[in-house]
Amino acid sequence: MSTITHLYRYPIKGMNPEALQRVSLQAGEAIGLDRYFALAHGTTEFNPDAPAHLSKTHFLMLMKNERLAALYSIYDDSTGVLQIERDGKVLVRGNLEDSEGRQKIENFFVEYLGDEIRGAPKLVQAPDHTFSDVNAKVLSCINLATVRELEKVLGTSVHPLRFRANVYFDGASPWAEMDWVDKTLMLGTAKVRGFKLIERCAATNVNPDSAVRDLQIPQTLVKTYGHRHLGIYVQVIENGEVALDDELKVLS
Repeated sequence: MSTITHLYRYPIKGMNPEALQRVSLQAGEAIGLDRYFALAHGTTEFNPDAPAHLSKTHFLMLMKNERLAALYSIYDDSTGVLQIERDGKVLVRGNLEDSEGRQKIENFFVEYLGDEIRGAPKLVQAPDHTFSDVNAKVLSCINLATVRELEKVLGTSVHPLRFRANVYFDGASPWAEMDWVDKTLMLGTAKVRGFKLIERCAATNVNPDSAVRDLQIPQTLVKTYGHRHLGIYVQVIENGEVALDDELKVLS
């Protein structure tokens, strides 16, 4: 039996996660507020009135901007206020529901990342849109047994949050998730379907504690296993709830 050990959402693409105890899942939707905001390069064209999926290279992200991992963001969806800290010190605070608050946040990233940004950054969002790495509303899932197998290959510990998943589970065999594409699973009381294996990029090389690139995970996966996959995207097909310690089981 596989058990859910951690649940997360990432309100701002590329920034730190928010831990969850329980979440309601709706068919065809991602976790609420997951990747709801993104910091777009000034050269990125994004129309909030007609949002289209864009590749992650259009946004600030750990693959290119590892210093994001040194920041800690807190988003209060009841007030719209975003606060960004580093080492416990508040660096900037702004209300994302007004232009002045957004400008404060955007100006902070100009100063913090400098010429890593192409043009003045823009904090973007659109109703009912998710800034996922794939053109679908999905949940990303990581098998902790697979992470432990990778640790054996690397000869060092691997922080699971390098993989920035929504759902972490334990109790399955290593690499079991590789066979779950197009299969139906129960995630708590929600029914999901395996959508696509996750191809890992250089973002996983960034240590979420130190903000330093200290591993070569995609390269190691290719060298050892002949692919870059670790984890699986699933799509919700029937409403339900999932909480910590709930069961994840394969139905078909």
